[in-house]
Amino acid sequence: MLSQYHIEIMLASLGGRFSARAMSAIIQANLDQDRLAGQFGHDEFHFDNNAFEKTYNYIEEQRALVGSSLMLGDANSAWKAFGRFLHSAQDFYAHSNYITLWRDRFNGQTPPPPPEVDPVDPNLIDSPDLRSGKTYYPFELLYFIKRLRPYILPLLPRDSHAWMNLDSPEQGYKFDYAMHAAIKRTVIEFEKTTEGFSGETCRLFLDR
Repeated sequence: MLSQYHIEIMLASLGGRFSARAMSAIIQANLDQDRLAGQFGHDEFHFDNNAFEKTYNYIEEQRALVGSSLMLGDANSAWKAFGRFLHSAQDFYAHSNYITLWRDRFNGQTPPPPPEVDPVDPNLIDSPDLRSGKTYYPFELLYFIKRLRPYILPLLPRDSHAWMNLDSPEQGYKFDYAMHAAIKRTVIEFEKTTEGFSGETCRLFLDR
């Protein structure tokens, strides 16, 4: 997703839980995953190229780093690790066909509105039909230049990130589903990460 929507997701899901200082660090780490260096050779940052197992492993590695950093009293490192893996979890809905599969389950009937989307339907998470967009360089990079898109899209396969992404409202009505799913997933990841934390560890993490 574009940076502004990652910020919206973070504020909608976690706003008020953390101090302003902690939220700033978490959001910055989240956005840093989209820096140029994070676009090459890091499918796990964005759930790209069908790298589902690799990305889930990355998320758990970063979650473990949150806990180990807090054990050392290093809240800043914990915030950065948390922001990094939330970016991946949020991109799942924008870079895969999960939303399409979820809507298709209603067999031609009108699907529920975006706020009712289930972000962790196990039948879809583990579905053999689940796919994420492939990145075809260098054309994929040219796609991000808006004036070139009409010329670049016809050159890219339908399984490309350019065709599959739900990174912004420009991609149509499914974007709202991706946003609501990402907001719900962020809350789920927060609860999973903090489960079992002592009161003192929670205070350190939340900076409250």
